[in-house]
Amino acid sequence: MFTRSSLVLEKVYKQSTSIRRFCSTISEAEGDLKQFSCRLLLRFYCPDPRKIFFHWDVQLLLKTLTRADYEKVFQPRKDGKPLKNSIMKFLTTEQLMEYERRADKKAFTRLQMPPVVEAQEDTVKVIEEDPGLIGLTTAKHVFTDISFGISNKNRLIVVREPDGKLRHAFMNERSRMNQVYFPVYGKEIETPKMFFDPHLENLLEREEYIFILDRACIQFEPNDSEYHRVTKRVYEDVNLKRNFESLRSTRHFGPLAFHLAWEKKIDNLLVDVIHSQRIDEAVALIKLYHIFHPQALSAQSAPCEDDITMIKSYAKLESSMRRDIDHALLKYEKLEKEIQKFEAKKLKLQDSSVSTEEDHPDEPKQDQ
Repeated sequence: MFTRSSLVLEKVYKQSTSIRRFCSTISEAEGDLKQFSCRLLLRFYCPDPRKIFFHWDVQLLLKTLTRADYEKVFQPRKDGKPLKNSIMKFLTTEQLMEYERRADKKAFTRLQMPPVVEAQEDTVKVIEEDPGLIGLTTAKHVFTDISFGISNKNRLIVVREPDGKLRHAFMNERSRMNQVYFPVYGKEIETPKMFFDPHLENLLEREEYIFILDRACIQFEPNDSEYHRVTKRVYEDVNLKRNFESLRSTRHFGPLAFHLAWEKKIDNLLVDVIHSQRIDEAVALIKLYHIFHPQALSAQSAPCEDDITMIKSYAKLESSMRRDIDHALLKYEKLEKEIQKFEAKKLKLQDSSVSTEEDHPDEPKQDQ
């Protein structure tokens, strides 16, 4: 089986490396592309998004799509903390550069994306069965190793059932026990009702996306099936309403783009970034789509001539919203032509003004 899989991977790799060469305004990352392509092709055999999400090239594309806007990154958040008063200071150039460096570092921390990993299956792992304990008690007994220096993920937690069965704890049981002995600020022992309908539906109607996702990151682990259920519900609602601006420039926009590309639902986001005159983001989104789905027709087509051609190729071969994408591209190209005409006219006026001053250097300038 291993030999057969290796031959298939080698064949697909030879096809993909010869056809997946894209033109883009984004600088191509240098590195071992052969090794990266082989890892990406493992998606067909082990569909774990973690192997792709943490690759630095994918992280670069997600950060490009996030579009860091400092006004939004540092805006007040609904975290229950009192607002701080603004402070005005007179700074030297060196001090200003130091504050800008601190702001960049703080923004980088705030935009750290929650990891996208595969949901862990909650299976029963029985250690032993003791029929002599049947009927001894009607309650479950949980035994937790509370030793310091052990991570909550690797902490030993077992449960003795009333029927004498000794098993490892389920994920929700582990979460409750870890929260009892090693509480995390903001996390509750029982899952809050806000993550279930009708409360969740009410929050989605009010478009409280950031509030829901921030609380989900605190309450659940990234591999928890409940975390996947809640975040997917939010991402689908954002995509349905095309309210991408609500998550843009936040740490949740990268996972949103990752989810849409993974599920082949990038059309709405693609139209949105083209309307905002962000062709580099449109190319980054299509590249992300091609990384996840190298078997797509647009990924296997001939190399593109430029970014616009690449977008049109995707719209023609993959998208169900080709008319919307073509219309958005038409508006973009029309606006670009108007900007070029304006810049040319502005440059011509500047040149004529300079030439006039050179022809008549001694003439006094009249007061306006």
